[in-house]
Amino acid sequence: MTRDRRRPLPVVVTVLLLAALTASLTLLLGSGAEGPGFLGGYAGAWAVFAAAVVTLRRVPRRHVVPLVLAGAVAVTATGLVAAPRTSTDSYRYAWDGRVQSAGLSPYDRSPADPALAGLRDEWLFPGAADCARADPDLAPLGDGRCTRINRPAVHTIYPPVAEGWFLLVHALSPDGVRHKGLQAGAAVLSLAVTGLLLGVLRRRGDPRRAALWAWCPAVPVEAVDNAHVDVLAVLLSVGALALVAGRRRVTGAVLLGLAVAAKLLPALLLPGALSGVRRPRAIAAVTLSAAATVALAYLPYVLLSDGSVLGYLGGYAREEGYDDASAGGRYALLRLVLPDAWALPAAVLGVAAVSVAAWWHGDPERPWRGALSTLGAAFLLLTPGYSWYALLLVALVALDGRWEWLGVALAGAVAYLAGPVAGTPGVTAAYGAAGVVVGVSWWARPRSAERAPGHGSVGDPVSGARP
Repeated sequence: MTRDRRRPLPVVVTVLLLAALTASLTLLLGSGAEGPGFLGGYAGAWAVFAAAVVTLRRVPRRHVVPLVLAGAVAVTATGLVAAPRTSTDSYRYAWDGRVQSAGLSPYDRSPADPALAGLRDEWLFPGAADCARADPDLAPLGDGRCTRINRPAVHTIYPPVAEGWFLLVHALSPDGVRHKGLQAGAAVLSLAVTGLLLGVLRRRGDPRRAALWAWCPAVPVEAVDNAHVDVLAVLLSVGALALVAGRRRVTGAVLLGLAVAAKLLPALLLPGALSGVRRPRAIAAVTLSAAATVALAYLPYVLLSDGSVLGYLGGYAREEGYDDASAGGRYALLRLVLPDAWALPAAVLGVAAVSVAAWWHGDPERPWRGALSTLGAAFLLLTPGYSWYALLLVALVALDGRWEWLGVALAGAVAYLAGPVAGTPGVTAAYGAAGVVVGVSWWARPRSAERAPGHGSVGDPVSGARP
């Protein structure tokens, strides 16, 4: 107690840094900055975030949870100050919810289909005067009208749990709320992730690590302001791994299946969920439970829909260059050393190798460690161009404490915000720098000095503080 009274300064400094972080994010999201200009302000917010996380190391333990929670509320709230700034995905979410509320399948008809004209309003489908403006966020419909929904001529790509979320938000939102319903729902989910992380880390690690999610600028920007459904998948994934760590593998596998049915990306967490599991019967129980959950989530939409419930998923993969490395910035690091035609099989083999290692050598008490390695390696090999994909990565960093992987999340932001200007060289440089940081940190961290299961790793900026 005496030590706590003599050390108020770390608390004060952390509070001031959180105030600066909140102010910088509020100004950034409320400004008109775009592309590289937005990226500059975003990078500044990340720098303040890093400083706040470092000062949290010196905060007495009894102040940590209240400080993390207060900071989470303040930082998350900044995502509510403006309409979606860097993505139009939430407009599709709102449309899919509206279509389902009319008793129709979102997988059957595109937003441009005249048969759905009765569901259109001035918010998602502006009038002719607005459509005449040269606004890149308005997609033409071919009849003099336009829409805020991107790719309006194609079916939705979102899995069934995500579609259920869109319907729920639509049902609970008052008339005329527009984007605020999705943003408010995403803010609740983001804070729920913080609460879940604190619950897990208070038992199995250091609650300071929860700040790596709670205060991360990616959360208010991508999860709240842009209202990306990835945050729902994050909540389900963290819950799944927590259950697996508590030896409730089948229940955790069901939750993981729901996460996959929300965003697909959590499928890469399965090797981590199987960490240290060698018995074929146990492996089958986990994998089959997850697969059955995904299948059952799709079943109502299969029965309701006339067409394929996969929607535009295949077209999206082609559009983003995942099947043709020469078409975009995908596989940027692999293409430095391999012909373009070899990039896809090399990425598949690389992810498979890391997955096997995560499963075989993983710690069953820390399944998030293997999950983070697998997901992070996939990002470095695939070099995706969308920054919100990394929300899941940020949550896993908070669970595991290996802060160096946050550089991969920043690289995704560079690829998305500066990619149109910097091109493939910029994407390569960003992911290359992130990969170097990960590699150097792994090499510099003595294997013999790894902490006991449940504790932060050596060099963790939010672990090891004195109580």
